[in-house]
Amino acid sequence: MLAVDQKALTRNLWLAELRATLALGWPLVLTNLAQIALTTTDVIILGRVSAEALAASALGVNVYFAILIFAIGLVTATSPMMAEAIGRKLHAVRDVRRTFRQGLWTALIVSVPAWIILWHTEAILLRFGQEAQAAADAQTFMHMLQWGFLPALGFIVLRSFVAAVQRPLWALVVTGVTILFNAAANWVLVFGHLGFPEMGLRGSGLATTLSNIFLFAVFALVVALHPKFRRYHLFGNWWRADWPRLAKLWRIGFPIGATLAFEITVFNAAVFLMGQFGTAAIAAHAIAIQIASISFMVPMGLSQAATVRVGLAKGAVDRDGITRAGWTAFGLAVAFMASMSMLLLVAPRVLIGAFIDLGNPANAVVIDTAMSFLFCAAVFQIADGAQSVAAGMLRGLQDTRVPMIFAALGYWGFGMGLSLLFAFKLGFGGVGIWIGLAAGLAVVAPVMLWRWTRREQLGLVPAT
Repeated sequence: MLAVDQKALTRNLWLAELRATLALGWPLVLTNLAQIALTTTDVIILGRVSAEALAASALGVNVYFAILIFAIGLVTATSPMMAEAIGRKLHAVRDVRRTFRQGLWTALIVSVPAWIILWHTEAILLRFGQEAQAAADAQTFMHMLQWGFLPALGFIVLRSFVAAVQRPLWALVVTGVTILFNAAANWVLVFGHLGFPEMGLRGSGLATTLSNIFLFAVFALVVALHPKFRRYHLFGNWWRADWPRLAKLWRIGFPIGATLAFEITVFNAAVFLMGQFGTAAIAAHAIAIQIASISFMVPMGLSQAATVRVGLAKGAVDRDGITRAGWTAFGLAVAFMASMSMLLLVAPRVLIGAFIDLGNPANAVVIDTAMSFLFCAAVFQIADGAQSVAAGMLRGLQDTRVPMIFAALGYWGFGMGLSLLFAFKLGFGGVGIWIGLAAGLAVVAPVMLWRWTRREQLGLVPAT
């Protein structure tokens, strides 16, 4: 009888964790999808302008995201820090507020050098052997886009806060409104409606910057005025330094940023390598990577939920809770990515048709190339979801340095090496690059998972 009761209790605890993960995860997933919709809107609109505009924006966005993704990882350290504080003491207002402030400090600190680098996008692209006109067009786009860097990071800090207090729905609401704002701004500024001049690439970059400013400003108003959030007084005396907390945030966040950067920059480097195979290859890669990125937003959201749930259990010194939180998010992510793999295999043309006119003969090469890339994407879907959530589980334990090393070796040492081998030595071209990308993900996923399974032996779990 006692054994039956214990089994029932265990089952109920797992079901409770499943409900909690889904309740936290689905708004985070939809928020990620909404955020990717901002750049997807740009790609769709510029794809209607010309393949050249699409290729130039792809080059510019890849330089932008190579830096932004590191900065996002850096400020994301606020999430496990705030979650642990709340898990340790439910009404940890002071600790949460101080961590939030240092997140804003970090966003400002990292934005200044980022702006300097992004201002010289053309020189960077030329250094990587891109065509002169494409590099010049990408810089025109970037000189408008780059000013959205700081408000984008500010939004991430705000989103980390609402996730840590397990009220992520507001991030979704604000991002959804911003999608409408971004679509309208692109329509007005790119094509020159409502009396505005037709700005093309510059208009798209400006629209995204204005959207990021809108996103942060509206969200800041929500957390400042909403009764559930305002008791934290997040923006009160935000200029006050907390040097030990800032140092801890960088100690945890720098490896997170580096881990994300190692993954994303491999895909960015793939764009530069695609430049060796012509504009059609770049445009096809832009479409395929956008589709894969949309799919990735689901495990990314579950990874963020895992970080919070594991962090809360860590703060409460609940070893079984840590186990349930991690494996629940992992199972959900793998199941979803398996279904996405099937979708990419059976309906690639339907997905590509959302980005480019399938009936235009001039797009035939781009479409065929994109379909071959999506086949590779279908192969690595499960590995991509697994490594993302496993990394999020480890971040909840504030274990970030060793995963960073795994990412560096897997993505660059193994994945990029195979990309160069297959693309240039073996003559597979653009498909060879994607084979290497898939191989890198396939290596990182199991080693991340191995570290999670050894968390207690490695001393990552607090003693009861």
